[in-house]
Amino acid sequence: MHTILRFACFSMLAAAPLAAGSLPSARPEDVGLSSERLGRIRETVQRHIDAGNVTGAVTLVARKGRIAHFEAQGLADVESKRPMAKDTIFRLASMTKPVTAVAVMMLVEEGKIRLNDPVSKFVPEFKDAKVAIARQAGPAMMMPGQPPRDPEYYVVPANREVTIQDMLTHTSGLASGGIGSRMVNKLAPRQPGDSLATYIPRLATVPLDFQPGSQWAYSGTAGPDVLGRIVEIVSGLTYDQFLKQRLFDPLGMKDTFFYPPDSARPRLVTLYQRTPKGLEKNPNQDGFSTKTYFSGGAGLMSTAEDYLQFAQMLTNGGELDGKRYLGPRTVELMSANHVGDMFNGKLGRPAQGMGFGFLMDVILDNVTSGMRLANGTFGWDGAFGTIFWADPKDKIVRVLMMQTQTPQLQRDFENAVMQAIID
Repeated sequence: MHTILRFACFSMLAAAPLAAGSLPSARPEDVGLSSERLGRIRETVQRHIDAGNVTGAVTLVARKGRIAHFEAQGLADVESKRPMAKDTIFRLASMTKPVTAVAVMMLVEEGKIRLNDPVSKFVPEFKDAKVAIARQAGPAMMMPGQPPRDPEYYVVPANREVTIQDMLTHTSGLASGGIGSRMVNKLAPRQPGDSLATYIPRLATVPLDFQPGSQWAYSGTAGPDVLGRIVEIVSGLTYDQFLKQRLFDPLGMKDTFFYPPDSARPRLVTLYQRTPKGLEKNPNQDGFSTKTYFSGGAGLMSTAEDYLQFAQMLTNGGELDGKRYLGPRTVELMSANHVGDMFNGKLGRPAQGMGFGFLMDVILDNVTSGMRLANGTFGWDGAFGTIFWADPKDKIVRVLMMQTQTPQLQRDFENAVMQAIID
């Protein structure tokens, strides 16, 4: 009887789903990867450490829902010689954006937001948006011996209102690097203590850089921050609370937040930048985070394993550990190309074969793009070097965390994972 009871208890434990945040590990060969070839990831990262490109990195590869590679290398802080650890916390910068896209799509699925809704439905200040048009440069703008001034401009009415989908696809023209963007600091400067609620209405006074939907141009923080504010308005929660309740806690992302608690600060990696003298400590160690302003475009911090939970959910078509966050058709929509050819060649991407979905890029043709990723793979990176790719075709999630922007290591990491696939 005791034997039967022990067997029954063991069977129930074995059948029970793993707790959120604990994706199981597997021998690489059991998920179609080569242990020997995965070892090249370590060699690749070490080459970049030895070359002085980065101080260290955390690499993580999962296939078919199980972790096949997870390694920390180098230093998290050079001065103290603190080693990089698997639970080191990284500033995600723009890798925050896919999280914002998921938050928006959760509310779209609930019928509380439509993709073609004008932004002014939620933030009335965006009604009657204007577009900045440059005046022709003339003699009055060029003074002998002086650098040219910023071009003068005039405004015209937008052809149509900016929509939620424009914000999700970087086709809104809001603070996206053009003439209007130069007016942000004059018309809508961020103030200490600002929140999304206080700042976004001011941001709406900035003229657009182009007619909505006519171009792809990166709205680094403005567009996604507007989306974060819309999530607040629709949900009745501050943006950090919404993400914690609807995503981070259910997914087991215990080390993901906009501003680190004191208990987590010892695990925060140091930011470095390349200089003619080599890697030096970045003077701005706070990144984009404050205690009151929760940037939907760049504010989050996280660990490799935490972000894996999020990326694995997307790779699974919106589900993880038996809980569904999005429907599979919604994830397909998010990772489809919505901008035609407008994204090709932007932000250092290849000139062909790339598309852009909802705050993520997607590989349309890996032959013409030259990217070592399967077609249909989607993801995004961050200004400090973090990157993830979700590959539904080969069921692979790749996460690379570092805090010095090094695109060459990103490409080498992608290649090292791809060559390790043996089925």
